[in-house]
Amino acid sequence: MGDRDSLSNVMDVIDQFTRERDWEQFHSVKNLMSSILIEAGELSETVQWSNPTTAEVIENHQLHGEIQDEIADVMVYCLRLCSVLGIEPVQAMTEKIAKNRAKYPIEQSKGSSAKYTSYEN
Repeated sequence: MGDRDSLSNVMDVIDQFTRERDWEQFHSVKNLMSSILIEAGELSETVQWSNPTTAEVIENHQLHGEIQDEIADVMVYCLRLCSVLGIEPVQAMTEKIAKNRAKYPIEQSKGSSAKYTSYEN
């Protein structure tokens, strides 16, 4: 995509792709959310019966490509849902990270996988 790599431009490309195929009629909130879940399941399926390390995934070009394709599918549907609902994804992620910083203070969460509810007062 080159110069068009900004998230806003990618969303425009996705929206144009959708319009050109007259698929907007199928992109209800529920259908887009379902598609995100379906594609996330396909992402998980790439390593369903294995547990490769990061290095093993990177070295296995076929698996790496399959994971890349499924990540792209999840992201395309997420961005399409953002477009339909008028959500600015960078802003949404920035705000969510700020919320997570408050829920997971470094002094309580560093090196721990415990959910924030385990140390909330």
